[in-house]
Amino acid sequence: MAFLADSLARIKPSATIAVADKARALKAAGRDVIGLGSGEPDFDTPDTIKEAAIKAIRDGKTKYTNVDGIPELKAAIAAKFERENGLTYKPAEISVGTGGKQVLYNAFVATLNPGDEVIIPAPYWVSYPEMVLLAGGTPVSVPTTQESGFKLTPEVLERAITPKTKWLLLNSPSNPSGAAYTRAELNALTDVVLRHPHVWVMTDDMYEHLVYDGFAFTTPAQVEPGIFDRTLTVNGVSKAYCMTGWRIGFAGGPTPLIKAMAVVQSQSTSNPNSIAQWASVEALNGPQDFIAAHNEVFKQRRDLVVSMLNQAKGIDCPVPEGAFYVFPSCAGTIGKTAPTGNTIATDDDFVTELLEAEGVAVVQGSAFGHGPNFRISYAASTDTLKAACERIQRFCANLR
Repeated sequence: MAFLADSLARIKPSATIAVADKARALKAAGRDVIGLGSGEPDFDTPDTIKEAAIKAIRDGKTKYTNVDGIPELKAAIAAKFERENGLTYKPAEISVGTGGKQVLYNAFVATLNPGDEVIIPAPYWVSYPEMVLLAGGTPVSVPTTQESGFKLTPEVLERAITPKTKWLLLNSPSNPSGAAYTRAELNALTDVVLRHPHVWVMTDDMYEHLVYDGFAFTTPAQVEPGIFDRTLTVNGVSKAYCMTGWRIGFAGGPTPLIKAMAVVQSQSTSNPNSIAQWASVEALNGPQDFIAAHNEVFKQRRDLVVSMLNQAKGIDCPVPEGAFYVFPSCAGTIGKTAPTGNTIATDDDFVTELLEAEGVAVVQGSAFGHGPNFRISYAASTDTLKAACERIQRFCANLR
């Protein structure tokens, strides 16, 4: 359609949202479908947070706020960064947006010029490269391997950096792989960044609290104070606090960058939802004990899914350190024939045939820049996950 902007032709719709929509449509049509495509906890928002939102409504806190966050929320975020990450930010160094996605996008719009490159380790969250493209930059997908734990190595990073590199984008724990960088691994990467003073680091720590088996989370600016002044540390309340629909993300970074991001936001959405901001104050300042309780359930689900998938013919599923995803390889099914008579040539084919034959909706690895794999969200009930994995086992056993 000639009326639409040329820039729209450079990006694709979100594959994870597309899978969730397709699963919902099939369910509405009467199909027995298990949807494991959505990246959100199945736990409800804690009552203390809900009550804080209700109180805010009753207290009339329903007006416009500061463009990039109320002072009370910025104070809570600063306290969180100090308490949990050993990072000291002033209010002028903190940005609050409508979800982590807007915070990331604001930063790209505020900093990228045509030709500027953003290094994105693959597999990556589906929105990263598309946001870079929309902001006029060039995403540089850097492959990782299952053998490296789906993590970027310092040698690969060094080779990927060019004079045009503006950002290195890191996501730990990762969506889609669940891989998380240890302090030593981050230290090796930040050593490379130190040698390239024109490269900034954007770190998406949204799954910070969702780690298992005693894993100790760290973030780049915490590991290497020498890059603090060129790091944007992004986080939010959506995953750990079960607040996906509340749409609050935040970041800490240098004042000039935070001011520029506020300018972008002032001409797009303006302030985040006022009620959600007050709920987020309670989330960050209030009781945190439910996080550990949720993590224990997530770990049990992770172990169940990994075990059952590794019993499926042609599937190889590594154990992730965090988040609530597994990212198994389906390489062992490539070239086989599905019950429909179609040949599985790619991971796209695998997920299409799995949905057709067994009614299990997962997301193809190619959407995350890495195949032949697929992503399963184990943020679902144990019974649901068990039934889904049994269907995947049956599907794989029926391939010829």
